[in-house]
Amino acid sequence: MAILDGCEAQKRTPVPKEIKCPKCGEWMEVFAKEDKSIENVKCEKCGYEVHEGDPV
Repeated sequence: MAILDGCEAQKRTPVPKEIKCPKCGEWMEVFAKEDKSIENVKCEKCGYEVHEGDPV
């Protein structure tokens, strides 16, 4: 029952985060859960990669 989940459901739901690439400064969209990436994302400008499980 989703209505009764309360605050715990928010922790399990991935949220999009905009972060700056640490290498070139380009903005990247990363989906995160509990402030950790849930997917591998590559910077379109320089190729830097955020790996699944990295803190964002």
